[in-house]
Amino acid sequence: MKRWLCLLAGVLMLLSPLAGCAEDEWSLVELFDEELPGEAASLEQTAPTTVEPSPARQDFIDRIISLGQQLYEQAGGKAQRAHYSGDIYVCKNFTVYLFRKNRDSFRIAEYPNTELVIPNNLPSAKCKPYHYGYCWESIPAAEGNPFYAAAQFVYDSSLSKAENEALAREFMRQVKRGDYFQMSANYEWGVGAHSAIMISDYDPATDTVHWMDSNMKGKKVNGIRYGYVQFDEEKAIDWWVSAFCQKKRGATLYRLRDDIIYAEGAEQ
Repeated sequence: MKRWLCLLAGVLMLLSPLAGCAEDEWSLVELFDEELPGEAASLEQTAPTTVEPSPARQDFIDRIISLGQQLYEQAGGKAQRAHYSGDIYVCKNFTVYLFRKNRDSFRIAEYPNTELVIPNNLPSAKCKPYHYGYCWESIPAAEGNPFYAAAQFVYDSSLSKAENEALAREFMRQVKRGDYFQMSANYEWGVGAHSAIMISDYDPATDTVHWMDSNMKGKKVNGIRYGYVQFDEEKAIDWWVSAFCQKKRGATLYRLRDDIIYAEGAEQ
């Protein structure tokens, strides 16, 4: 009887709804059918040796952004269900979905026979003393991870608020088109983890960035969460800084390696 109750409890945990931007929510991508290997990410990560960005890399980014725009247009301004672990309109699931729908045509040049994977968010227990959501697990390129941490900000309590804000602004000014953005935030639409994809380089003329995402904004209908898909949204970097430049919070920019190639036999 006890064993049966334990199994039932486990099933109920998997089926229970997960609210958007929950402070200690599980990385929703972990509930997909793909198990990803790897150890916890450290705060310092080394970029791979840089080469001239490949045409395949640009094409990969173009396809991800194009599919995001298609889903935005299909939504027609209407909120999409973003409540359960398998809903693609939950913020992290949305960015993962765009990646996985396009990855089969691409590989890392160094590991041409390895299917590409995208890491889960680092589990809450491994984020401490920081809040969940500021970074991903660290998956080696040899296991298919085509991303590297191009820049990262975590709040440094040994510095003043103004000093942290200056560092956070410098971090946001490193945004490039195609970057996957991951943050732990506390802002007007939620508290906790949020994922987005940057669709243009940082614009110094306006001090803004453009991005796409899902479920940053949302609502509940009969207890069910629905999130809005956003595309080509624009905000000043000070808005982003106000969201994640807080004690025990931070953000990371994940960038595709330059040595992305087409998979053998893939349509170009």
